[in-house]
Order: sequence, then C-alpha cells, then structure tokens
Amino acid sequence: MNIKIINTSNHPLPHYETLASAGMDLRASITEAITLQPMDRAIVPTGLFIELPVGYEAQVRPRSGLAAKKGVTVLNAPGTVDADYRGEIGVILVNLSNMPFIVENGERIAQLVIAKHERADWKLVQELTETERGEGGFGSTGVK
Repeated sequence: MNIKIINTSNHPLPHYETLASAGMDLRASITEAITLQPMDRAIVPTGLFIELPVGYEAQVRPRSGLAAKKGVTVLNAPGTVDADYRGEIGVILVNLSNMPFIVENGERIAQLVIAKHERADWKLVQELTETERGEGGFGSTGVK
C-alpha cells in the first residue's frame, strides 16, 4: 500500500526494520533537546505528515526498549492518526521513571503501525445474547 507522506525533518522516512516488523520507528524532530523530569509529559514533533486511505488508521505505540530500559512510554497508547488528519504527527511521551530523560533530535521515540479498521453501525436493542462469561469484568476469567 502506498501512503502519501511529507517529511520536514532531516531524518529518514520511517521504515520496517525486518520483514516481519509490524511497526516503523518514529524519530523526534526537534531543534533542541527536551528534558522530561519524572512524571513529565510532552508532545514531541516528528516532522511527518501523512495521508491515509479511508478505512485505515496509523497507531502511535510505545517502543518496548524505551519503556523497559528508561520508563518512557507513549501516554495515550495507542494514539490514533485518523485518515482525515493532515497535521504533523506528534508523540505524547511520558517519563514514568524516577530519573530525568532527555529526548534528542533524531531519537527513536515511538512506533507507527498502519491498521485497517471497520466502522460500526449501532443497533439499539433491549437485551444482549447470553454468554458463559456474562457480565464478568476485569479479572473475571482468572489468572491461570
């Protein structure tokens, strides 16, 4: 699938690192470093603008290594870039660690996954089909 993209950064276009990769790394496109103190958050620009076909979204997701090693993640994960959005892709990073984290220009800060989605039409009813689980919510199916 071809997706139109404008790149105002000085960094390469996002790309798949391996044949089986689902996501492409997004890089910070900033003129000066951003320091995230513990529990701070910031919208980090990427310099990327995309045009997706209707029926697709781009999901902004955390990088697992950054989350595991530094405690830095994407706050609204996954963030959704809708097909009709034409603004710059920004990444809401949050520092959940107890140490300051410095975001440098060009640093890989998140992943972008392109996904097909469906649109729902609501059908208002008075009752739902019964299931074995029923109304059991969080943790209702056990841990093992």
